[in-house]
Parts: sequence; C-alpha cells; structure tokens
Amino acid sequence: MLPIGSIVYLSEGNQKMMILNRGAVVEQIGEKVIFDYTGSLYPNGLDPEQVYYFNDEDIDEVVFEGYKDEEEERFIELYNKWKEKNSGLKKGSSNPE
Repeated sequence: MLPIGSIVYLSEGNQKMMILNRGAVVEQIGEKVIFDYTGSLYPNGLDPEQVYYFNDEDIDEVVFEGYKDEEEERFIELYNKWKEKNSGLKKGSSNPE
C-alpha cells in the first residue's frame, strides 16, 4: 500500500495521479465496493468534480512514494485488520460492467 502523497501513472495513463486517500468505500452498480486508492490529477490537486478511484493493479509506475513514519506503519496494520473484518466487500473496478 502506497502512502498518501505518492505520485503514480495508471495503466495506459498519460497524466500523473496523486494519491489522496486509501480504502474508499463507494457504491458502484448498486453495490458497495472498495477501492485501494482515491486520487487526483497532479499537479492540479483535488477537484471534487474529478475524483479518481483505482486499485494497486491499475498502477503502471510509481513516480514518487509519499512520506512514511511509525504512524503510517500503524495505519497499515489497522487498515489490514479492518479489511479482514470487512472481507465481504468486493473490490471496485475502473471498468465496471
């Protein structure tokens, strides 16, 4: 899991994305799903009209890895426990059918 502030290219993408959030639960095709990341275009930053949801497998290249410290490690530990408890959540898709 990449930290907030990381800059990535998505598969087949030509615009850098900045990771803003992790573990977003949203509704997609009538059911709640989870995405690994929420991002925005870089260097623009957050535009509420252009929020992107994507998963680890959608990332083609990591350009910059955001800041990590002990709190980040603790977050990942707690987040993984939360995911285990909510294992019924299906992973979202960037190409829902």
